[in-house]
This record gives sequence, C-alpha cells and structure tokens, in this order.
Amino acid sequence: MAYHFKETNNQAITKLSKKIGYTFNDPNLLIQALTHRSAKGDHNERLEFLGDSILGFVIAEVLFEQFPKHDEGDLTRMRSSLVKGVTLAEIGRDFNLGEYLILGPGELKSGGHRRESILEDAIESIMGAVYLDSDITCCKALILSWFAQRLSEIKPGNEQKDPKTRLQEYLQGRKIALPVYDIIDTSGQSHNQQFIVRCVTEVIDKEVIAKGTSRRKAEQAAAQQVLAVLESTKEKYKVAKLQKKQTKESTVNPHNVEVQQSKKAK
Repeated sequence: MAYHFKETNNQAITKLSKKIGYTFNDPNLLIQALTHRSAKGDHNERLEFLGDSILGFVIAEVLFEQFPKHDEGDLTRMRSSLVKGVTLAEIGRDFNLGEYLILGPGELKSGGHRRESILEDAIESIMGAVYLDSDITCCKALILSWFAQRLSEIKPGNEQKDPKTRLQEYLQGRKIALPVYDIIDTSGQSHNQQFIVRCVTEVIDKEVIAKGTSRRKAEQAAAQQVLAVLESTKEKYKVAKLQKKQTKESTVNPHNVEVQQSKKAK
C-alpha cells in the first residue's frame, strides 16, 4: 500500500531521500511531488511541468556534447528514447517510488501506485522539486546520476526510432501498403484514460489489438507487436512475396504499352 506522509512523514522522507540521492531542504516540496491529483492538497502537476522541461534540456545538452558528429534527427530520437514514459517509470520502479506516492482512495484501490503514467509523472515532479529546492547545477547532477547507465549504453541510429516509424520505413522500403490504425474503444476518466487500437496491415493475416494511456502509446504498442511478428520466418516469406509482387507491378513500362496500343490502332 502507498504511504501517506501524514502518518509516516519523517521515516518515509528519509528513506526515499537516500534512494534518490538527494536530501530536501524543504521536505514539503518532496511531499507535493509525490501527491497525485486524486489526493487532497497541493498535487504535483505544476512540478511535473517544470521537471519535464528541465529533463528535456539536461538530456539534450549531454547528448549534444556526447555525439558531436550526429545530426538533429539522431539526437532527437536518442532524447525521446531516454525521456519517454517507459524509461521514467523504470526509474520510478528502481526507487520503489510507488510505495511513497500519495493517492486518492480510488487510485489507491485501483493500483495507481503501480501505474506507469503516475510513476512517470512523479519522477518528473521530483526533478522539478529538486530544482526549486536547490539550483539547476544540483538538479542536473542528480538527473545525470539517474541516467548514467542509460547514457553510457545509448547509441544513435535506427535503434532509437519508435516502433511506428520503424514499421513504416520497413514497409515503405519494400513498397508495401502502410498499416491502418483505428481506435476501437476508450475507457476511464479524462486523467486516466485507456485507448484500445486496432492495427491492420498486409504483412500479417490477423489484425493486431493493443492498448495504452494515449492513442499514440496504443498505436506504438500495436506497431511493436507487428514488428515482433515480422521476426518469424513465415512472415518474412510473406513479406518477400508481397515485395516481389509490388516490384513486378511497378516495373511495367507504360511507354511500351502505349506504343503497342498505337501499333494496334494503325
């Protein structure tokens, strides 16, 4: 169960501070950073906004310095990979952050302390809180310590492209029609919606269904499923047949057809 700071204030603050590597001068900032909008009191949405901006700047700067010969496209993809929700939620789980979140009764009951989007928002909120409690230099050092391993492993190139982009480029390169994505259902309240998306493509026989907390995330999840299926030998064979068919159709010379039709007319 998530902690409630009014009951475990000093103990929880001390424990979490050790995990994240920073002790707050004003512990109330940490409390606010951990407070979801479903709970009473000052919640963390404004801090999340601030932390999101700081994180983007810090990661952009370090990538700019770390990869001086790579273009804007590669840098953008690497930054997106590092600051995406999945990555931030992983960091949150590394800190067991869910145990410290302050949630409303409904969110607590529905397992909100494990929800990826809530963990992501809380991590960004802590970044914003650290900045307000100290300065940009201290905040930057803390962020880089959290991302040290990921920054050492990050590589430019196609590995950083999102699933939709990779699938699109894969199909375009083989002259195969692009996939079609449709929302088939949405559920939940505005701040906690679930989107269910269907993806239909020529390269696999069945439609793919995926879900996410936004339409974009659901579509990315669907594209990832299609890419996973394409790894199988059977589907690679089907892609090869489609590619051969498309190539054959595109090599028909319309000029020769017109000449033959002209001769027949004479």
